[in-house]
Amino acid sequence: MNDNIENPQRRKAIIGLIGATAAATLAATPRRSPAAAPGKSPACVARPKQTEGPFFIDEKLDRSDIRADPADGMRKAGAELHLAFNVLRLDGSACKPLAGAIVDIWHCDAVGHYSGVMDGSLDTRGKKFLRGYQATDDDGLARFVTIYPGWYEGRAVHIHFKIRTGAAARGAREFTSQLYFDDALSDAVFANAPYAARGKNGRRNADDGLYRRGGNELLLSPMRDARTNIHTATFDIGLEMK
Repeated sequence: MNDNIENPQRRKAIIGLIGATAAATLAATPRRSPAAAPGKSPACVARPKQTEGPFFIDEKLDRSDIRADPADGMRKAGAELHLAFNVLRLDGSACKPLAGAIVDIWHCDAVGHYSGVMDGSLDTRGKKFLRGYQATDDDGLARFVTIYPGWYEGRAVHIHFKIRTGAAARGAREFTSQLYFDDALSDAVFANAPYAARGKNGRRNADDGLYRRGGNELLLSPMRDARTNIHTATFDIGLEMK
């Protein structure tokens, strides 16, 4: 299988993009501003754009905690992950918080299943677990509570995200990419329930064609609280409006 693309069985996504035919692009800025003073926003951070991948569905789920299915309240089991996006925009030579941007995330559960799709023999249509969006606040922050993602054949462990800004009438803008995790951390997480039943992912980051296209710049570094077993990570991204 060509490891530069998603598993063909996972390409049956229902795409619901804002202004799909006329959307402009939010691009990760190719330059960095000077380092910020203590207590201020960090320097703009360039991040590579990556393919949308499987199963983006514009469910319009405005929620911070994305673990449960809203239909029945059933919460997906897994290592708790608190993920924040720190979204900045390049304004001249300075970085400023980008308020009001819509940040969507979606990913598979602990055993590699996405919600809302027909994937091979598995039908999760109507389910909406591990999906949601948040609007960035005045500080450019969007926060989520989710689980550490599992894995599926052919891919390294990852989370999909999309950042959108601008009303459709004015031309929507978007930036889409994926987040990754250190292999050793994934191995440690997957040694525990409910991941252990599925076993260790055989696809390392270095073996993933998409990761090799800038994945080291999309790598999360979660900190684990030994008392609560909660992993916490913040992802800084600087965007240039085009």
